[in-house]
Amino acid sequence: MADRLYLLNPDWFDDQGGPWFCPPGARIEGVLGLYPRLREHLTVTYLDHPRPRPAVIAEVGEANQSCPLLVLDGEFDWPDAQVSEETGARFLQDDDILPYWAARYGIGRPHP
Repeated sequence: MADRLYLLNPDWFDDQGGPWFCPPGARIEGVLGLYPRLREHLTVTYLDHPRPRPAVIAEVGEANQSCPLLVLDGEFDWPDAQVSEETGARFLQDDDILPYWAARYGIGRPHP
């Protein structure tokens, strides 16, 4: 089983206008571009912006629908992971994903 990454598709519209993209998701996409070998270890799913997001709800519950979201495969202990109260899945969101990838897959870390 691989870590599962959920990202939002770009160019959505909402009541504030658009088209929009997700800044944390763009940062994650940038890291995937710098380290393409990461994709070998991930299952990446792109979602539309509107909620509910059924694929994410099935993994981590309705309360944790924000993306980017990485559901951990359980093969690498990561003490900073959140745990879904609904499903028990361990996951990370936004910039918390990057230190995990550095530790697990040996990529560079973000400069402080």
